[in-house]
Amino acid sequence: MHVERDQNGDFTFDSVALADRFQLSSEDLRRNIRRGLVTSMVERGEGEDAGTCRLRVKIGNRVWTAILNSEDRVITEEMTIYRASSRSEITLASDAS
Repeated sequence: MHVERDQNGDFTFDSVALADRFQLSSEDLRRNIRRGLVTSMVERGEGEDAGTCRLRVKIGNRVWTAILNSEDRVITEEMTIYRASSRSEITLASDAS
């Protein structure tokens, strides 16, 4: 996935690619955003992780996490699906190439 920063330094990425990560149509993603069901968080690396960032986007029981290097390129990403009936989770990981 291609990640950029806007003039304020905020991360932006293509909504079609993000919708694909969640197995949603672009319209379903936009609908979830309008309803306030999409949340995101950025964590900046410290110590030996300095220069990296972790991006997380959550919709319902699914969380997409990407680790970016100092050039804002995705180096790893994973999708975690939390099961409602238990505290277990399923993690699908991939290294970005």
